[in-house]
Amino acid sequence: MSATGQEVPEQSANADREVVISRIIDAPRELVFEAFTEVRHLSRWWGPEGFSTTTRAFEFRVGGVWDFVMHGPDGTDYQEWITWTDILPPQRIAMLHGESRDDPNAFDSVLTLERDGAATLIEMRTMFPSKELRDEAVEKYHAIEGGQQTLGNLAAYIAEIVRKGAED
Repeated sequence: MSATGQEVPEQSANADREVVISRIIDAPRELVFEAFTEVRHLSRWWGPEGFSTTTRAFEFRVGGVWDFVMHGPDGTDYQEWITWTDILPPQRIAMLHGESRDDPNAFDSVLTLERDGAATLIEMRTMFPSKELRDEAVEKYHAIEGGQQTLGNLAAYIAEIVRKGAED
């Protein structure tokens, strides 16, 4: 408790290595969770605006791998590799994300999905190995804007699914 008597949220000791992005998506969390579990969905929305994704391997299970290339709007290809470290349907997905299986700069991300009425609050919490790697991701690769755009793409994709379902 603070001197004013109000509780102050405790800041993580690792806050200088972390990026946290959240968004409310107007759909049930089971649908939002499904959008992460099947490559046919991921390839339609994953990545910042203007990016596309080519999947080389995908197995959604703890220890499974998603090996893919993100193609930037400027023609640059980014090798990406994710291994799923924890899955608790439909509320939590944890992963290790890097450029390759043995990437020493790989970072941990945890996605949580909470019900918010008929909508879903999704939070993406990413922890980098060091403050320097976090700062590089934010400054050079625009990790915060890119993460916000990625969740925006997810929201738009799910809105399209919901709309098509309502038309059927």
